[in-house]
Amino acid sequence: MRSLFPVTDLTTTGAAAPDREWSLDELAEAYAYPAALPPGTSWLRANMVSTLDGAAQHDGRSQPISCAADMRIFGTLRGLADVVIAGAETVRQEGYRPARAREAFAARRAAAGQGAAPAVAVVTGSLDLDFALPLFTEPLVPTLVVTGAGAPADRIEAARKAGAEVVIAGDGTRVDPARVVRELTARGLRRQLTEGGPRLLGQFVAAGVLDELCLTLSPMLTAGDAQRIAGGPRVAVPERFFLASLLEEAGFLFSRYRRTDS
Repeated sequence: MRSLFPVTDLTTTGAAAPDREWSLDELAEAYAYPAALPPGTSWLRANMVSTLDGAAQHDGRSQPISCAADMRIFGTLRGLADVVIAGAETVRQEGYRPARAREAFAARRAAAGQGAAPAVAVVTGSLDLDFALPLFTEPLVPTLVVTGAGAPADRIEAARKAGAEVVIAGDGTRVDPARVVRELTARGLRRQLTEGGPRLLGQFVAAGVLDELCLTLSPMLTAGDAQRIAGGPRVAVPERFFLASLLEEAGFLFSRYRRTDS
């Protein structure tokens, strides 16, 4: 993997020879969260993959349009986060399991005052989830179920019995994306990572709370009617992000964009 866009936070890792695989430590430096977040604030980044023609999935899953380097960055972003946020549909389709502790990030996490692994937060209005899955029965850190105040009481009780922590972040059955960020921040989960899916990412974008987008551009064409990386309501005025870094391997581009006011 080599840098195509020589920005400061990539060159601090040292010059990379062409076609050399970046180490996990180098990737951790390249994708580090802001060093100092003001008290009571957080940083929400998204990690998504898209084909050349805009498909975020193939046959309902992102894995067919990914690659080994993309998965290394996926693991790095998880290794740096306090919490991984995902919509219920993505959890079901991608077969989510608990985030695991990884030795490669242990020292870095300890120095940042983080636990061994990030929590997983599942955003769902209906709580249509299988609470017998390992995501709920075997996590290192209790899984969070983020829902609205009007969610079905029996499903809330089932989530709690399974060991999940229920977080109320909306009125009725609707989840407020801005409140999701605030509620997680209030629990000390300030380095936030969302992995979608497209509907959830679209809600974060529309709410104006996304600070950073880590986007893998896959050199594939799929045609069809697959979702884009963000769906849902459009924003009234397109929000401008700036390119913070760009890496390449085997034709895949790994970009990182930050909101201009972040």
